Amino acid sequence: MTDLALAALAWVLLHVVVAGPLRPALVGRLGLPAYRGLFSVLSIVALTALIWTYREAPYVEFWATTSAVSAVPVVVMPVALLLLVGSLRPNNPTSAGPDMLKRGKGEELPVRGFTKITRHPMLWAFSLWAASHMIANGDLATLLLAGAILVTAVNGMFSIDRKCAATFGESWQRFIAKTSILPFAAVQAGRVKLRFSDIGWVNILGAAALYAIFLWAHAILFGVPAYHP
Repeated sequence: MTDLALAALAWVLLHVVVAGPLRPALVGRLGLPAYRGLFSVLSIVALTALIWTYREAPYVEFWATTSAVSAVPVVVMPVALLLLVGSLRPNNPTSAGPDMLKRGKGEELPVRGFTKITRHPMLWAFSLWAASHMIANGDLATLLLAGAILVTAVNGMFSIDRKCAATFGESWQRFIAKTSILPFAAVQAGRVKLRFSDIGWVNILGAAALYAIFLWAHAILFGVPAYHP
């Protein structure tokens, strides 16, 4: 369990410290492309260590898995997968896609698609996955693994906001005035109008296909069925 705890700590430090306070100094020394490349390699290594040590960790139960808690990911994951699929848009300002990197400080940022729901749909997808699996499993290893993912996903929402504010300037301020971190908060406040076309059948069908695949392959990939009453 010590190895898993160290891997979880390394993952958190990489995303909270290296991608946070240390980022400006590293970018200044290495340059942005080299920093991005190094960070990607370190992330892959850290994630591999996290998964490997999780698989080797002993089972230490905090609470029993019941049919009720086991159903939580079954209910939550369709929403998480829809947010994940919907986040994969080249015009999403909170992504680092090539279209967004070309934008300057004065250029207007689009508020459409899943950014109307939340400006961090991908990180919310990871957060929902982590939280739902922590509830469903209730063992120490899952709490360490999913907890590390949850901490970095939530921190990432605020970290990305700070970086985008520096990158896009006033256009970012206009963007956040129409959007929200909390899903549907901007819609409920009347700052933006959500239409079905912003979600779209393609995203719904894509998320449904992924959900069906995970339901079928969960036992093969992870050793337990997606739902075990």
